[in-house]
Amino acid sequence: MARKEQSPSEDVELLLLNASLRDELEPLYDESIGRVNAEFMSTQCENEFLASMLEWERAPTLPISQWFTPELILSHPDMISEDQLHEKMWNTVHSLYEKRIVLDFTDHLTDRELYCLIYRDILPSHEKKIDRPDNFLHWDCANVGGNADAWLRYYASEEDRQNWLAETDAQLPPREEPLFRRRLPRTLL
Repeated sequence: MARKEQSPSEDVELLLLNASLRDELEPLYDESIGRVNAEFMSTQCENEFLASMLEWERAPTLPISQWFTPELILSHPDMISEDQLHEKMWNTVHSLYEKRIVLDFTDHLTDRELYCLIYRDILPSHEKKIDRPDNFLHWDCANVGGNADAWLRYYASEEDRQNWLAETDAQLPPREEPLFRRRLPRTLL
C-alpha cells in the first residue's frame, strides 16, 4: 500500500509533536520508550504510540465500578433470584463492554458464577482507566487467582497444554467442553 505523501509543513508538525511527547515522557523514561525505533515506524505511528504511553502514565487507577457515572453497584448475588439473575448478568456484561471491558473465557461458568465473579473480582479491581477508543481491558475469567486449571481444562490448545506440562511438570486436568456457551461482546485482536 502506498504511503500518502506529506507536505514539508506536515512533516515539521509531526516532528514537533514527537519532540513534545518525548519531552513529556522524559521524567517517566523506561525501556518501553527506548524500544521505539524510528527507522521501522513512521513519525505518525511513533507519535500515536508515545501519546498512548503518556495517557497510560497519566490515567487514574480506579475500581472498575467507579468507571461508571453513577458508580456501577450490583446487588449482592444472594439477593438475586434465579429469574432475575440472567437478565442482570447480561445487562452488566453489556455495561462493562460499553466501558471497553471484555470478559474472556466465561463459558465454563454458570450465570451465577459469572455474576459473582463480576461482583467480587472485577468491579472492585483497581485498573488504569484509559479513554482511547482502541483500548480494551480484557478480563481473563479462566485464570482467577492465578489458577490455570479452568484455562487448561476448557480453553487451552493441546500445544498450550503440553507446553504448560513441560514448564511445570504438574498434572494436567482432563480436557472438557465448557457447558455454558455464550456470545459475549468481543473485540478484534
